[in-house]
Amino acid sequence: MALGCMRLVTGNDLTDRRLNVAVVGLGYWGPNRLRVLVDNDEAAVTHICDLDAERLTRFAQRHPTTNASPHFDDLLEDDGLDAILLATPVFTHYALAKKALEAGKHLFVEKPLAGSSCEAAKLVLLAAERELVLRCGHTFLFSPAVRAIKDLLDRGELGELYFVSSSRVNLGLHQQDMSVVWDLGPHDFSLLLYLLDQRPTWVSANGRDSIVKGVPDVAFLDLGFDSGLLANIELSWLAPSKLRRTVIVGSEKMVLYDDSSREPVRVFDQGVVYEDPESFGQYQLSYRTGDIVTPRIDTGEPIDLEMRAFFHDIAQFKIADRSLDIATDVVQLIESAESSMENQGEKTVIPASLGRERRATRASD
Repeated sequence: MALGCMRLVTGNDLTDRRLNVAVVGLGYWGPNRLRVLVDNDEAAVTHICDLDAERLTRFAQRHPTTNASPHFDDLLEDDGLDAILLATPVFTHYALAKKALEAGKHLFVEKPLAGSSCEAAKLVLLAAERELVLRCGHTFLFSPAVRAIKDLLDRGELGELYFVSSSRVNLGLHQQDMSVVWDLGPHDFSLLLYLLDQRPTWVSANGRDSIVKGVPDVAFLDLGFDSGLLANIELSWLAPSKLRRTVIVGSEKMVLYDDSSREPVRVFDQGVVYEDPESFGQYQLSYRTGDIVTPRIDTGEPIDLEMRAFFHDIAQFKIADRSLDIATDVVQLIESAESSMENQGEKTVIPASLGRERRATRASD
């Protein structure tokens, strides 16, 4: 189930050779990307980059055919480099991404896209102006299990959607430069936006900096939609076990998505039927209990599928509009949630989608 794309107008021809790619940032996500790219037949990792000399040396020894440099500008000066994968701390994203795009490099940025919605919007516009592909790493959207749930929702099998409940907790890893909302929130926000094809209009969030003062490590978020749908998200770095679990409840069926389970998707044919009272004081509910179905899930590693989608966009000269909408909306949701936390859970209105504004501006040009 592809995210919507728009065709780019460009003169570059990258369809007849492997793409030359650089991986920048070798902390957590960078090595994961590097592992997948080594076995990818569509790309060759020609450069790796990290400020940590020991880390850079270690990966250079593992991948001796790559050019290793601690200097980001070295990559930009290489005319043979086609694309950059940026896996650095979030608040470095904008400056590095801007440089990469201005140097004519296609760009993949780990989530979230930037450290503010304003910066995210600027990057999207710059990529369009330079006729370059820009993607953000919301890997769960390429999970075959998530795609299966999306198919169920698109077919209307759950009926009217009532609410979504999600828990994403573990013990660590504490981040020094961002809250748990910036760190874990993008996963659940991107899932909501992708699965529901709706955008929340308000958020109320509470959090606590239990360990490091000024860095919230637990947060509880409530989100509301114009349709009446409600969502509740629990995020925490302080939990006895790792849990990535989402429940979607509809009028006809319910879905349980547990990323850590051998059966990641389970569909419950269960519900409650309310009958209008015929007389005062009459109140009747009937409970329906049907089958519990575990659908067949396609195989495929999400991170590999995501990389292939990025390379496909480059080869076909396409901008993944829906993907960029989700990336910019995620940053707006984070900002709104943080604002609500700063105001003791006050309900905060989420601004209009920057993605829709961007398309409207482009259409009028």
